[in-house]
Amino acid sequence: MEVLDARRMAQADRITIDEVGIPGLVLMENAGRLVAEEVAERVDPPGPALVVCGRGNNGGDGYVVARHLARLGYQVQVVALGGSGSALRGDAAAMARAWRGLGGAVETVGSARTLSRLAPLFEGAAVVVDALFGTGLSRPLEGPAAALVEAINSCPAPVVAVDLPSGLDASSPDVPEVVVEATLTVTFARPKPAQLLPPAEMVCGEVVVVDIGIPAQVVLRTRPDLHWMGAEDAALLLPEREPADHKGRFGHVLVVGGSRGKAGAAALAGWGALRAGAGLVTVAAPEPVRPEVAALAPELMTASLPAGREGTLARDAHRQVLDRLGKCTVLAVGPGLGAGPVVSTEARRLVRSSPLPVVLDADGLGAFVGRHVKTLARHRAPLVITPHPGEAGRLLGSSSAAVQADRLGAARALASMADAVCVLKGHRTLTVSPGGTAIINATGNPGMASGGMGDLLTGIIAALLAQGLEAMEAAALGAYLHGLAADLSLDRGEAPASLVATTVARALPAALRQIGGDPA
Repeated sequence: MEVLDARRMAQADRITIDEVGIPGLVLMENAGRLVAEEVAERVDPPGPALVVCGRGNNGGDGYVVARHLARLGYQVQVVALGGSGSALRGDAAAMARAWRGLGGAVETVGSARTLSRLAPLFEGAAVVVDALFGTGLSRPLEGPAAALVEAINSCPAPVVAVDLPSGLDASSPDVPEVVVEATLTVTFARPKPAQLLPPAEMVCGEVVVVDIGIPAQVVLRTRPDLHWMGAEDAALLLPEREPADHKGRFGHVLVVGGSRGKAGAAALAGWGALRAGAGLVTVAAPEPVRPEVAALAPELMTASLPAGREGTLARDAHRQVLDRLGKCTVLAVGPGLGAGPVVSTEARRLVRSSPLPVVLDADGLGAFVGRHVKTLARHRAPLVITPHPGEAGRLLGSSSAAVQADRLGAARALASMADAVCVLKGHRTLTVSPGGTAIINATGNPGMASGGMGDLLTGIIAALLAQGLEAMEAAALGAYLHGLAADLSLDRGEAPASLVATTVARALPAALRQIGGDPA
């Protein structure tokens, strides 16, 4: 699903009204009615409803909400932001007249002092509707607007935001000092970046997207570069299987990884590839480590690579890997590989020389930190990199904190620098193309913050590449499938604190069935 920032949402509105010919009043009527219906589904039986309206179109939506809530049996009171320049115009003014024409009352707040007399309205409400500001706001709130936001937040009733919690910038993940903390946000046409990216998403509550009549082709005309990977999107990408298919049809993944003490990482990547549908998986590991990998998963094939004294790859080990690639489909490099000058050199040579798509993670990414970072873009075949914030920070020459402060910007910078698809792991994992198109992942939970999860994801993405998906598709679907398996693990009784990668791997079949429409 497309995600629209403030500029694109305004463009979609304009095209719909001016070129398609759907009047703004119709869009506003649809918006307010649908918000009222969402309120009625959650607050039943009808009780006192307080609708707080601003001076623009979001306020106009609020007057429509008030009218429809009254029709549904709620005792509705409207509080409007007054003061300088408070006169409504256009569609919003028409909707305010319609509310008053039905006998609806409006209490106007022109200053913070006048708000105190309305305290009983906030205290007695069964639900509060925030229709102060919508997606056009890009400045901090102050004065009576800020006082109204504080009054809304102090109310014990659930708060429903119309399109966007007032105070947020729709295009930014930042949370300002003054912002409505919503229980539910009913947003129009498509979700907005602030509703999906942390930390702003935390003040949006549950987000429901409603169709107010903006055509899908109009949304596409805005050229969105941000998308949301949900269940329907994942289902469209899932590789299909025919009755006569055989293992040779689903690709052969070669994982290069493992070192002394880290055999499990390579095995997890291999097992993830098998569980995600690869027909064949071989883990190539240093000779002392290979038996450990083989013992962990009998379905994996294994291969020995030359090893140094530390149990890591020896010099020129990459040549044996390249010799094997003629029988393979995808190469995954990094899980448990270890560190050191020789290991890093071998990893860089593999990435640079592989004729097959490469998934690069963990110690493989570490091989490019520092003076070698610019060589990350020197690859022959499609490349997918899967850093966590710490790895991303080291590659960018910054810090984990800096990456987390602007996850989307960091992921786009890495994807461009590496000329690769970048999967920035973490809450709301981001998949970004070299051109900057980004997909926000909908699945996952805090229990995934444990060792081995990234190795498993490497294998999943490699398996999807092996089954014929393009790099961007495989990476985004892999992140969704990985997170969904973790979510299903919690649904089956796992505690977040005890969730481990092998449990998530065992839940991958259930995740695949659910994506494919068979939850059994």
